[in-house]
Order: sequence, then C-alpha cells, then structure tokens
Amino acid sequence: MPLAVELAGVSFAYRPGAPVLSGVDLRVEEGEFVAVAGPNGGGKTTLVRLALGLARPQAGTVLLFGEPAHRFSRRATLGYVAQRAQVGTPGPVTVRELVATGRLAQGGLLGPLRRRDRAIVAEAIADVGLTELADDPLASLSGGQQQRAFIAKAFAGEPSLLVLDEPTAGVDAESQEALARLLGRLHADRRVTTLYVSHEFGAVEGIVERLVLVRGGIVFDGPPRDLPAEWHDPSHSHARV
Repeated sequence: MPLAVELAGVSFAYRPGAPVLSGVDLRVEEGEFVAVAGPNGGGKTTLVRLALGLARPQAGTVLLFGEPAHRFSRRATLGYVAQRAQVGTPGPVTVRELVATGRLAQGGLLGPLRRRDRAIVAEAIADVGLTELADDPLASLSGGQQQRAFIAKAFAGEPSLLVLDEPTAGVDAESQEALARLLGRLHADRRVTTLYVSHEFGAVEGIVERLVLVRGGIVFDGPPRDLPAEWHDPSHSHARV
C-alpha cells in the first residue's frame, strides 16, 4: 500500500549534544491505526511533530504521502489534536464555532459557511456525541467534552491523516469509551490513517493493530501482543512506558 508517513535515518535535537531521537526509521501505510507510546521525554511527541512537518530533523528525511513533510502541499488533509488543546481566541466560543474553524483550511472561508461546510460541521459534532451541546460555550463543557470538540474540529477538515497526542489525558472514562467507539468506526468506515500518541491504550486496545514504542529511538514496532514481557503491564494489558 502507499505510504502515509516515512521517516528514514531521522535524528533530532533541541540543543547540540542532547539528541531526542536518533536513527529513527518508520513507515506507516495509508489506512493504518498506529499507537505511539513512550515515557515523558522519550521523543514520541517530537516524532509526530517531525512526521507532520512541524519540526525538521538534523539528519534523515521525513515524507508525508511521498512529499517532504515540511513542504507538504496538502496541509488541509492533516488533522492534528495537540496535547492539552486550547481555544486560540478569547471570548465565549461555542462548540459549533470551534468545529467550524476546521473547515477554514479546506476553503479559506472568510464569510458564512457554505451549505456543504455546515453539513460537515454538524456531522463532525454528531460523530463525537455533542449535538445537544453544539451551541453551548466551549468553556461550559467538561474536560472530556472539550477534548471531543477539538477532535470534531480535526474531523471537520476531512483529514487523510489524523494525529491525536494524548487525547485521553485528564478525560473521564465515559469520554474515553466514546472516543474509542468513534475512532473504531472512523477507522473501519473511512480508513483514515491514525497516529494515536499516549502513555496507555486501554480505551483503544481493540483497535490498535501496531504499537511503536519510542525511547530516544524506536525500541519496538509490531503487534501489541508481541510486546516483550518486561515492557508489559499484565494488570492492564498495555505497554508500561
């Protein structure tokens, strides 16, 4: 299958002599659901920032759908929910208004949304189970509901690559389960390539086909069932990172 993401011989450091990643090789095929795990400071968030072209390596190459990641020409097809996402503008932004900003990259909209854009926004809100709260201020929602709103914003851009960085951090169990159901459906129905970055994968372990463990480099890449015993938490059935 065609490759969505390819890193070859990639090394990166924020300051000289202190590499965060060294010699990373990673190939993600279109349609894969890949879990990326690792300890704090291990380089997992840096890896996805490199993959998205948000940072450039000191060595090696990074390709997105066959193009250099930092010059990728179809950025509107990338959906990224950063760790601890926040509203970028002050004021009482509603869920619908936030999600609608996900359409901006698609059409450079300056005026009212077109009919198709409104339909896509409504569908994205429904996908995350927030239809009844669509016109409520984002600030009035719980942390889990806010996170789902940001995920809906990413969905509204109709991404071919979806990157979720710690999407369940500080999120209640009900919202984690709702997110897992949503991602499972998205993966099955639309075959969106997904990179799911987290410390643990209890909520999505039924979806994860491949686990990439990052500790300054890639120390494991394969089916979660093949994870070495010393890196496995038997009480929770996911990686100990």
